[in-house]
Amino acid sequence: MTTKTVSRTQTGVRIESSLLKVLKGLAEYTDLSLGDLLEGIVLHSFEGKAPFSPETLSAIKQLKRVYGCDLTAADSHRLKENGG
Repeated sequence: MTTKTVSRTQTGVRIESSLLKVLKGLAEYTDLSLGDLLEGIVLHSFEGKAPFSPETLSAIKQLKRVYGCDLTAADSHRLKENGG
């Protein structure tokens, strides 16, 4: 497998709190940094590929339960931020 050298930019992305907790837990589960996990998800999505194995999807389901994340793909682009 060939590695590529890239340039990364620090960003201040806002994200729903329970979703971030699930992502951080998943990064720990997969032994990746949060940034590497997000890059992988996005690169798979850009090619129309599923980023997760059935085993990882099972772990995500458990993490969502632990962190109280009930969001689904149907909620995408329909989230409204509360005042706090």
